[in-house]
Amino acid sequence: MYNGCKGFSIYYKLSGYVDEDIRAGNLPSNCSLIRLSIDSASYDVDVFKILSHVFLVEWDLSYDCYLCHQGGGQCQTDKTNKFHCTYPNTPNAQDAKATKSKFGLMLGTGASLFTVGLLVLLFCFREKILWYKYIRFWESNTEDHQNIETFLKNYGSCAPKRYNYSEVKRITNGFKDKLGQGGYGSVYKGCLHNGSNVAVKVLKKLKGGGEEFINEVASISKTSHVNIVSLVGFCFEGYKRAFVYEFMPNGSLEKFIYEERPDTVRQLGWPTLYNIALGIARGLEYLHRGCTTQISHFDIKPHNILLDEDFCPKISDFGLAKLCVKKESIVSMLGARGTIGYIAPEIVCRNLGGVSHKSDVYSYGMMVLEMVGGRKNVDVGVNRTSEIYFPHWLYRRIELDEELQLIGIMNEEEKQCARKMVMVSLWCIQTDPSSRPSISKVVEMLEGNIDSLQIPPRPYLYSPSTTELDSSVIELT
Repeated sequence: MYNGCKGFSIYYKLSGYVDEDIRAGNLPSNCSLIRLSIDSASYDVDVFKILSHVFLVEWDLSYDCYLCHQGGGQCQTDKTNKFHCTYPNTPNAQDAKATKSKFGLMLGTGASLFTVGLLVLLFCFREKILWYKYIRFWESNTEDHQNIETFLKNYGSCAPKRYNYSEVKRITNGFKDKLGQGGYGSVYKGCLHNGSNVAVKVLKKLKGGGEEFINEVASISKTSHVNIVSLVGFCFEGYKRAFVYEFMPNGSLEKFIYEERPDTVRQLGWPTLYNIALGIARGLEYLHRGCTTQISHFDIKPHNILLDEDFCPKISDFGLAKLCVKKESIVSMLGARGTIGYIAPEIVCRNLGGVSHKSDVYSYGMMVLEMVGGRKNVDVGVNRTSEIYFPHWLYRRIELDEELQLIGIMNEEEKQCARKMVMVSLWCIQTDPSSRPSISKVVEMLEGNIDSLQIPPRPYLYSPSTTELDSSVIELT
């Protein structure tokens, strides 16, 4: 038995050979020669026939050896490992050559038939796989459907209005006016019977047994706050799912802080930026403390902040939210939630501390720093390497009591406003969750005097590498 021995050859002596060791010199080092206790006088000299009814042996023959054996020849190698085919029962070499050609033709024909048969089998197997996947997809979606229907039944009258799919099509005028698109699906502008404009988010697929759909309905239906987007209703009809929200004319905050602009101009002035930051903090404070059930959002980022006609911010997209009773400070989670670039470090590395509402505080701080800088917190395209990780660059300037050199500051009041937003954000992104302020404290610091704010410790996490930057938009759920 050759354990782990690949590519070895079987050598045997024919009658008439002198009694000598005819092993070739290329026997692999991890193989050993086993002599078979078989009396050659009692058996046919053909080793293949000997082994076939005494031992179970598998081997791979070279093409030449296969033709040789099928033609009645015997495969041999000399001491230099050169292959020879002998035909002891063949009258002459010409007959041997003819026999070899005959079997070559037979082999070619057989190979062709085998190939056709294999293609037929692969096609049938492919159809079976596709059918299996369809069945599994159907079963999975059926389970999701049952989970959501059970939830809606238990939720009773607390759930928002339920629309059928034909109503959604009418509201959106046949999905005519598309506002945006993401991994979740597409958003369309719509209009209700009473003339109110709405935004309709049509979901492309469900994740986690319909958990995101349930989270959205359960979370927003429990809220009523000026800084939380209102869920007007939803559609859940077979595999067609959609949410109907109040319409936000100015879209998401994201488009106002990253777009190209002259170095001295901001799309949003500092007073507006400050009010947006304060409004988001108040919305989070309501989620963490003002609801009957504490809600942790777990995906605070500019894309999920919507702006009305007066640039009043509203927190949206509660697909990753977690609901828990207020007395619980630590949230139980099986996997990471959030978006890289905003996700709190303890969500990824649990030995840094428990996951709690402080994770939202971290995401908020990272987002406000991007509002302040008008750029991503990590940007490898800047001229100086010291500016690649924006929070560290800002911290250094505050530590040295230097000008922040931020764009669009017109007077001393705006300078103090910008400095306050930076200081509060740096407190929010502390690596240790216990070192971060609660969101209520954040509101207090933003509304208070800049002179009462102390310089926070430098966050001790290293700056992200270029490899991590490439993954900054990957969502973990």
